[in-house]
Amino acid sequence: MRILGFMIFAFFILAGCMNQPPKKFDVDMKNSDGDSIGKITFEEQAKGIKLKGELKGLPAGELAMHIHEKGTCEPPDFESAGDHFNSDKKEHGLLNQKGPHAGDLPNLIVGEDGTAKVNMTASAVTFEEKKTSLYTKDGTSLVIHEQADDGMSQPAGGSGYRISCGEITKNKKPAK
Repeated sequence: MRILGFMIFAFFILAGCMNQPPKKFDVDMKNSDGDSIGKITFEEQAKGIKLKGELKGLPAGELAMHIHEKGTCEPPDFESAGDHFNSDKKEHGLLNQKGPHAGDLPNLIVGEDGTAKVNMTASAVTFEEKKTSLYTKDGTSLVIHEQADDGMSQPAGGSGYRISCGEITKNKKPAK
C-alpha cells in the first residue's frame, strides 16, 4: 500500500513538472508584411530574462525595443500588442527617476546592412507566476519601433511606429 501511495505521489509531481511553461523559448519576430526577420531566444536567468538573437531587414540606426502588454501581433501596425508592459505602474523610460516600465529595454543598434544582434537582459520581468510575469492571461509581445527611445518621454520615448513584433505566450515550444 505504501508503494502504491508513493507511486501516485510521484506521478502527480512529474505530471505537474510536465505542465510547467517553458523557461526558454524562441520568439519569432515578424515585420509589417508578416515575414520573419529573425528569432530572439528568451531565457529565464537569476535576475530577469536574457534576450539573445539576430535580426535582419531592419532600417539602419538606433531603434527602440519594448515588451508590450498583449501577446497579439497583428500587422501591419501591431497596435494589437497594446501599450508597454507596465506591471508596477511606473512612468516610461530607463532614464526616468519615476520609471521604468517593466517592458522598457535598451535601444537596438542596427548596422548599415540591416542586421542587429540582440544580447541583453530584461531585469524587471520573469516567467514565474508573479506580477512581473510575461505569462499574463493575454500574453505579452516584443515590439521594435522605427526610431530610438529617448529614455524619458511619455508614454513611449518618442520611438515612433511599430515595425516588428513577436508574441510571448505560455504555450510556446521550448527552445533547444
